[in-house]
Amino acid sequence: MTRAAVLGSGSWGTAFAKVLADAGTDVVLWARRPELAQAVRDRHENADYLPGVLLPTNITATSDPLEAVDGADFVVLAVPSQSLRDNLAAVASSLPRGSVLVSLMKGVELGTTKRMSEVIREVADVAEGSVSVVTGPNLAKEIAAGQPAATVVACSDGETAERLQDACRTAYFRPYTNIDVVGCELGGAVKNVIALATGMAEGMGFGDNTKASLITRGLAETARLGAALGADPMTFSGLAGLGDLVATCTSPLSRNRTFGERLGRGETLVDILAQKQQTAEGVKSCQSILDLARKHDVDMPITEHVVAVVHDGMTPREMLRGLMSRETRSE
Repeated sequence: MTRAAVLGSGSWGTAFAKVLADAGTDVVLWARRPELAQAVRDRHENADYLPGVLLPTNITATSDPLEAVDGADFVVLAVPSQSLRDNLAAVASSLPRGSVLVSLMKGVELGTTKRMSEVIREVADVAEGSVSVVTGPNLAKEIAAGQPAATVVACSDGETAERLQDACRTAYFRPYTNIDVVGCELGGAVKNVIALATGMAEGMGFGDNTKASLITRGLAETARLGAALGADPMTFSGLAGLGDLVATCTSPLSRNRTFGERLGRGETLVDILAQKQQTAEGVKSCQSILDLARKHDVDMPITEHVVAVVHDGMTPREMLRGLMSRETRSE
């Protein structure tokens, strides 16, 4: 029997644990809080993040990360991207030999500008082919409810990608493989930033033309960065690019979109952060993505303006005026 450890008991970590379990994998979910782990064990529910969703009986839970990873074929990392390094370092020496490390995270590390798979390889000291990425239009609540969805399983080693594909395929969850890890990770990270901008437009009361323009030009920014880092351009027209971007920018279930919407309505960053239970990855990763773009001399004006709103005090209306007043050019 295949065994997986899922480190991170938020909505997406729990939903993916359910996917793995429904596909026939035995899953141990790691929760930082012992009371949450006990609730999953005793009541088969994560009421904090997916209330009302009955979890399969082949999911158990623990608050001990070393217990979680013991004997795991797949170690799935579903913690906030900026805490990945510390969380993984705590278990790195105990990772089973030959296990596949799977990233569900969509961000770029502050300071180092490393993608999540790069952080995993560095901290765990594993080969590139041992790290996979799951990314796509995967809103956790819809997947946990069994609504049909597709995703991308990316790994530089095709056989490893196929192993994970087999381990997470269900009647409602259809994974496709891809060897372009760079493109898949960039699509997942940058879309959070574009969703913040699109949410701001929604919060200010602008319509579909505005939001479609931001989504499309946001995709162009992502593709430019991808080209500079050697990604396959076709990746950005697929599930990991356009698919994830559309879902995140348009759904009220998207944390980044709703965060941006609240900014657009005039709420302050401090007030929103004080009330949010879950992480809106784009809020922190927007700066590291801009740093990465500048390192490679890539122009990303939407990302630049989102950083100005989130970190430098620019208002959402000033952001849109700034974007609209830029010098005209060929598409």
